[in-house]
Amino acid sequence: MKKAKEKFDFKAFGLAIKEARKAKGYSRNALANELNIAPRYIASIENSGQHPSLQIFYDLVTLLDVSVDAFFFPIKVTDKSTQRRQLDSLLDEVSDQGLRIVTATAREVKEVETEGKA
Repeated sequence: MKKAKEKFDFKAFGLAIKEARKAKGYSRNALANELNIAPRYIASIENSGQHPSLQIFYDLVTLLDVSVDAFFFPIKVTDKSTQRRQLDSLLDEVSDQGLRIVTATAREVKEVETEGKA
């Protein structure tokens, strides 16, 4: 007798893909071209929670810097959220001068947040 298995709901993943795609400036057509798949496949993943193939799943999360920990381990605190991964990716393209500005800004934000907690 087979044990009933719970089917993973990909709707939240689809929404995260849609948000990350837009944040990276990809249209559905451009992303589909990049992955060599049909734009309707992307739309189905984003809007209907269609289960992507393992290869497309991998391609989407690596290209769009989406953290999957939140989907597979919702109770566990994730090391890096999708937003942090995307910020890391952006910072890779910033010059040293730009990094100095970002670092100073981050220090100021941290200081203000620390003061707000005190």
